[in-house]
Amino acid sequence: MFVLVAALLLLGILLGAVAHVPLPLSPAAAAVIGCWLLIFAVRERTSRRLR
Repeated sequence: MFVLVAALLLLGILLGAVAHVPLPLSPAAAAVIGCWLLIFAVRERTSRRLR
């Protein structure tokens, strides 16, 4: 239950921050975060295969 509350709190903070950012900056930031998550996922998958 605590994890759910923390996740909702963080989601609310992030959505509140995006509402105050200029429109062209939001998709750019989302693309950067998406690329970072993709790189992280690939690195995790390759490191687990090598173990």
